[in-house]
Amino acid sequence: MKVNTMKKDEKAAQKFQIEIVETMSALVEVVAENSETALLKAREIYRNEDIILYPDDFIDTKFNIFGRE
Repeated sequence: MKVNTMKKDEKAAQKFQIEIVETMSALVEVVAENSETALLKAREIYRNEDIILYPDDFIDTKFNIFGRE
């Protein structure tokens, strides 16, 4: 048998899911025939780690709460 030892004015501790989102930004130039190709090239060089974002590229941190478990 579980005994409730909390006082009436105490609330039970709860678990919450918090998402932490860090935003970093860097401006790069690519030569391309059009904007779509430019985006594809930028994505490719980023995925190949030819573009690396560093702590100096940090812009913002956001905290989003998704509720409790």
